[in-house]
Amino acid sequence: MKIKATALFKKQVSALNQRNRRIIYEKIELLKENPYRYKKIRSKKYSRVFRIRLNIEQKETRLIYVVLSPNIILVCLLERKGEYKNLEKYLKQV
Repeated sequence: MKIKATALFKKQVSALNQRNRRIIYEKIELLKENPYRYKKIRSKKYSRVFRIRLNIEQKETRLIYVVLSPNIILVCLLERKGEYKNLEKYLKQV
């Protein structure tokens, strides 16, 4: 499967420090091996939306991605606290 990223995701990752980028990169490597290993979340638009739990800068953060064969699309990084209400808006960018 091929990994692609939205412009929003690239912007969010570029704002992070090197240590946090490495954490995200390692998770993406695991994602390449098995994209279905992480928890599935509900979406009105897509049936295969998943999230990876991360702890970035002492904040509970989620990496949201969509599996659209043959691609895996990295959508965004969501802060766990109250950000899920914006999820559908971010998924429109896919």
